[in-house]
Order: sequence, then structure tokens, then C-alpha cells
Amino acid sequence: MAPGRPCAAGLAQFCQKLKRQKPLEDSAMETSLQRCLSTLDLTLLGVGSMVGSGLYVLTGTVAKEITGPAVIVSFVVAAVASLMAALCYAEFGARVPRTGSAYLFTYVSMGELWAFLIGWNLVLEYVIAGAAVARAWSGYLDAMFDHRIHNFTEAHLGVWQVPFLARSPDWLAAGIVLLASAFVSCGARVSSWLNHTLSAVSMAVILFIVVLGFILARPSNWGEAEGGFAPFGFSGIMSGTATCFYAFVGFDVIAASSEEARNPKRAVPLAVALSLGLAASAYILVSAVLTLMIPWHSLNPNSALADAFYQRGYGWAGYLVATGSICAMTTVQLNGLFCLPRIIYAMAVDGLFFEAFAYVHPRTQVPLLGILVFGALTAVVTLLLDIEALVQFLSIGTLLAYTFVAISVLVLRFQMASQSGSPSLAGSSLRAKEYSSFSDHLELVGAGHGPEPGRLRPALRPYLGFLDRGSPGAAVRRAICGLVVSAVALGCVLMLGHSVLHLPLWGFLLLLLCSGVTFLLSLLVLGAHQQQCLKDTFQMPLVPLIPALSIVLNFCLMLKLSYLTWLRFTIWLLMGLSVYLGYGVWHSKENWREPPGLVTARHAAFPDGRLEETAQDPGQAPAQGPGSP
Repeated sequence: MAPGRPCAAGLAQFCQKLKRQKPLEDSAMETSLQRCLSTLDLTLLGVGSMVGSGLYVLTGTVAKEITGPAVIVSFVVAAVASLMAALCYAEFGARVPRTGSAYLFTYVSMGELWAFLIGWNLVLEYVIAGAAVARAWSGYLDAMFDHRIHNFTEAHLGVWQVPFLARSPDWLAAGIVLLASAFVSCGARVSSWLNHTLSAVSMAVILFIVVLGFILARPSNWGEAEGGFAPFGFSGIMSGTATCFYAFVGFDVIAASSEEARNPKRAVPLAVALSLGLAASAYILVSAVLTLMIPWHSLNPNSALADAFYQRGYGWAGYLVATGSICAMTTVQLNGLFCLPRIIYAMAVDGLFFEAFAYVHPRTQVPLLGILVFGALTAVVTLLLDIEALVQFLSIGTLLAYTFVAISVLVLRFQMASQSGSPSLAGSSLRAKEYSSFSDHLELVGAGHGPEPGRLRPALRPYLGFLDRGSPGAAVRRAICGLVVSAVALGCVLMLGHSVLHLPLWGFLLLLLCSGVTFLLSLLVLGAHQQQCLKDTFQMPLVPLIPALSIVLNFCLMLKLSYLTWLRFTIWLLMGLSVYLGYGVWHSKENWREPPGLVTARHAAFPDGRLEETAQDPGQAPAQGPGSP
């Protein structure tokens, strides 16, 4: 035997570990957490997560610096893109009622490495969101006291001149994060009750803002004398949309909390739809009245709504708005800190993150250590970083998670029922049944029976039979890969073709035509194949069209973010990769599921060199090679 063969076999087995998928156990509804959340609870969780600092701070910032009154269009586009992503989350949350959100969805469809990176990305998303909201909370309270808190801090602690850091430490915001962490650690019922109360106050204040704002509206503020409706043009609207995504990041808290829902199959899709509709309506109406009350260039980015009422002579209304904003941002803070430790908990339960974070307090039934540790981490980030850098950092993480969830919907909709849940488990029919794929599990529990997914539609076989000539599911896999690659190419051409790449017109049109045709052909190939048809759970309409459009739009918006945001995000992903390769891949619970043949093959990679003696167990079929289907 060649001396290098054991090392090559070990490398192949290690690469298969990175691709292995998580099968869904038959005890899908069993959990260490408490199932106590109703549809109303989940809806208010979503609304409370979306309607906060985005409404009271982001609206004014985007309108003044990026879009002008066209901020309305930016919110509409961001809401449509979020709706497409929300439908994907709703389908997964109903079918996989476990905590973990996009992390779990990626694990059961695309493999362990991608799942860990998405989970790591979600951790960043919630830490940054919590810090940004706390900073905005502190800014509004400071505005109510005529900026005395901020002036006191700078006078006694000095001003920093460090790149990427805030001008001065925000001790008030850090304290708010720690206080919110203490409330969340008391349990889901306490958090839910407080969220209901604060959400009711916030929604009443929003209704007041819309009514009084339209009474004080001046249509001339959208006129040419003030710069027009879209003073920054189409590019400004798209840049504003990329930032406005921050406003709608909260709906995934519903999917992340599905393990604590009483009836997740019904409650999760309904709560996602209701919360996104309410939040989008609030953002569009408030941004309209804000830019109609005063000229967009006169807005105060730090406290736009309250300051707009001050400028119109309604100081008492400004105090009421500031009070409502604090209530709204407190709900966002609570909900973010409610969801973050549950992502960590899901990763720790799977063995991909440190085991201590899987501990659930026996009385409150919450992942206590995750709340304490990551609450403290969020407080440190809040203390040091500037809110503008935080918002852009948050948007890229959210868009990436949305993209992977859309791809996961495509993978699972067309996944063949006979396919193993992990590529390494395809060697034996007995093993493939024991370690069933996600779609196998759905059939076993009686979720629904229909045409076999991943196969060419019978009516099209006489015309498109060449698509079935390869291995089962090969055409679908190639179509999904082609769709993702062409979506990335479309995004690059549309967003960077003129401004960065400086393509001539013929080059721009040629690339646009090639990527567009590839995208459409991929869609048509997927549409020619049968999908999973489940009758007792929510399935999003217009698949594969809606997930495909979601991928394109998400990537276009990611390209509108600054290169420094991409650089910071890359550094964060490299840190996560080192955690996974150093800990997660070796402690993953999926190591326990591997059949003995694979375990012995893995051991054969060590220097004893006895690959042929240990590659199989007595009475078991020979182990599959790395290239086996």
C-alpha cells in the first residue's frame, strides 16, 4: 500500500465531516425548554424585535444622509426582500420546531461547516443588534435631558480619538444591557409579560405619531425647493435599502423561539406574517410623516422624531415620542437577549460549541450561562463601539443568514426521499434508514405523501428526459448551484458594473445577458422537477421563484455595504472557523452517529497504517470510499 494512502483517507473522512447533515430525531417536539408561547406571544416578540431603534433612529439617519424623503421607497424594498426571507423562515420554523433559527435550517440541509458559520454569524448579529439598540436607547434618554448625560461623560472621562470606537464610553447603554439580561434570565414567561406591556405602549405612541404627523404635514417638503423626493437618486435608494434591512431583522426571533411555542406548525407562520406586516406599515407611515413634517435636511439623526415635534412647536409631543421610543427599544433589547443564548444553546447541544452553554436552569428553564456570558459581551461592545459601524455590521450578517435560509428551502424542497441525511452514510440501506434524512423523517411521521421530490415531472419526461440520465438528483443539484452562482453574478453586474468595474455598455449587457439566462434556465430546470408536498404544515408559495429572488436581492444589498464592513465580517468568520476546527468538528454529536465502518476508517488514518485490516467490521458491508455517492 502506498505510504500516503492513510493520510489521504483521513483527509477524505475529515472533509466528509464538514459536509455531514443533522437528521431530525423522532422526538422533534421534545425539549428541555418550556413550551409556553402562544401565537400572540410570538407575534409581539416579532413586532417588539423589529419596531425599536430602527423606527426612532434609523429612519432619520437614512433620510438625512442617504435617501432624503425616498426613505419610504427604501423601506418598501427592504420590506419586500424581508417578506421573501420571512416566508422561508416561516416554512422552516413550522417544519423544524427547534431552537436555532437559520443555524438549524442550514444544518439539516447544507451541512455542518456551513451551519456553524451561520450560527457564528447569528451570534454576531444579535450581539451587534443588542449593542446598537442600547446605544440608541441611551441617545434618546440623553436627548430628553438636553444631552446632560453625554456632556457629563465627556467632561469627566474624556474623548477618545480611536478609529472604529465611539467618541466616548456609553456607561448608561452598557448598564441597560446588563439589566435586560437579568430580566431575560428570569424565564420566558417573565420576558413575555414585560414584552406585552412595553409593546402596547410603543404601538399606542406610533399611532399618535402617525395621526399628529399627518395633521402637521407639509407636502412642500417633498418639493424641488427642498431637493425633491429622491435627492440622492437610485443609488441612494438602494444604499438606504441595504441599511434599512436593520429595521426588519427581528422576525427571525420567532423561528428561533419555535421550540418554546405551544403549537409551532400554526403559530410560527402566522406570527411571522402578522409581525412583518405590522412592522412594515409602521416604518412606511412614520418615515412619510417624518419627512413631511420638516425638510429632510433639517432632521436630527440621533432623535429624529422627537426633534421634529420640537421644531414644529410641540415640545410635549416630543417627550411623549421619546417615552414611546424608550419602551420600543427596551422590547428590542429584551427580545434580542432572549434569542441570542438560544442560538448558543442549540450549537452547544449539537456539540459544535462549548458544552457548558447547553446548561438549562432547572427552575426558570432558560440557558442561563449563555444569557450571562453573552449579555456581558454585548455590554462591552455597547460600551466601546459607535452605532453607525454597528448598524452596517449587523446588516451584512442578516443578509447572509437570509441567503442561506433561502438556499436551504430549495435544497429541502427538492431533496430526494431516498437520500441519506449525511453524505457519509450512503453506503448501506440499513444505515440510510437508521440515520434518515430530513425528508425521510417527514414521511415517517406522516407529514404527507405525494410525488417523489427531486424527480422529473412525469408530464415532462418525454421532452426533458435527458435531465434524468445522470445520478438521481444530479440535475437538481446542478440547477441549485447554477442558480446561486448566476445570482451572485447578477448582483455583481447590477451593483458594481458601472460604479466599480467601469464596464463598457457592450460588456455590461453581455454579462447581464449571460448571468440572466443562466439564472432563468436554472429556475426552469428546478420548476421541471417535483417538490415535497406536505399537507399539515405551512409551505411558502412560488418555490423556486421566491427563494431565488431573495438570494439575488440579498446579495445586491450586501454589495452596497462598505468594504470595511466586509473586512470586519471576514475577520469574524475566520475567528469562527478557528473555533469550529479547534473544537466543534471533534465534539460534534454527529460523531456519535457515525457507523462503525466509518469510525474504523477514520482511525486507519493514524500512523499504524493498517487501513485494510480496520476498514470494515465483521459481518458488515465494505466501507464506502470517499468518492461514493
